[in-house]
Amino acid sequence: MSRHAVAYPLDTTDRRIVAALQVNGRASWTEIAQLTGTSVTTVARRAQQLLADGRVKVAVAPQPGGGVAELLIVRIRCVPGGQLPAARALAAMPEVRFVALVTGGCDLVAEVLVPKRAGLHSVLLSGLQSIPGVRGSVADLGLHTYKSTREWSRHLLGPGGRPTTPPPVHDCPSVHLDKMDERIVAALRQDGRASFQGVAHGLGVSESTVRRRFESLHHGGCLQVVTLVPAAALGFEAEILFWLSVAPARLDTVARELAELDGVRQVAATLGQESLMCEVILPTYADLFRFTTQTLGGIEGIRAWTASVELLTVKRGFVITPWAAQVVTGP
Repeated sequence: MSRHAVAYPLDTTDRRIVAALQVNGRASWTEIAQLTGTSVTTVARRAQQLLADGRVKVAVAPQPGGGVAELLIVRIRCVPGGQLPAARALAAMPEVRFVALVTGGCDLVAEVLVPKRAGLHSVLLSGLQSIPGVRGSVADLGLHTYKSTREWSRHLLGPGGRPTTPPPVHDCPSVHLDKMDERIVAALRQDGRASFQGVAHGLGVSESTVRRRFESLHHGGCLQVVTLVPAAALGFEAEILFWLSVAPARLDTVARELAELDGVRQVAATLGQESLMCEVILPTYADLFRFTTQTLGGIEGIRAWTASVELLTVKRGFVITPWAAQVVTGP
């Protein structure tokens, strides 16, 4: 991976290719060419280069369903100089879905999926609090996810690329991946575009078995194909986590209103003083100003809010981002 992969933005054609990959990370080069209005040769050459450089990563990860785990959204304070080692340790934990270095009253934000069979205390006390460099944390229990989308760049494809409604939040029975499913997902975690034939050869099973199982799980929402790219590379300046204090009687209405907005990537109700967590990604800080003054300021029921700027996303969707790999694997 280029040491400076995040430093320079992509051009318009590259951005459209990445947006198409966020719609479907396993789409053929022909399908992406049709969606972007670009030749198949150009799409294949540019996309393969982006993937090889580490500026873009396509990966497959399981999507936990209802009854499998409790979601904790944890804000972590670190000792001076302890942020990167703590982020590295958090990213190495398999139950951690998201880690970012942030500004504001905390240094790190993490999403932790705690299995039902494990107590919350074991993760918070034996896990997070024992990480060197962690000085303290505040953990809010996630009660309900209203929106969680990986397709935040879709509007770069033009009017036809905008979804008419937010995608449904996945929720399936607690037992949905068996041992073979887990092996298939593990094989596709490093390279989400790997061929079914290649995965089958590595696992010693038939290609039809891999294809059938993958398509069944993907159609059922039990796994997700994630296309990761630095927001700055697509021309987005602002990645913000908002913590909203909302009147209880208005919480559901406010959450659903926020979930309808294109710039909102995630909305979750939490058990805490700030009853909603809202992740926003916007092209400019001028857009962010309008979001805070007009959008948040115009929604009845929002009493107050605090915010953190995402400085570096280390892990998302259970996948360590390639541009932060030096952070999480360095000495």
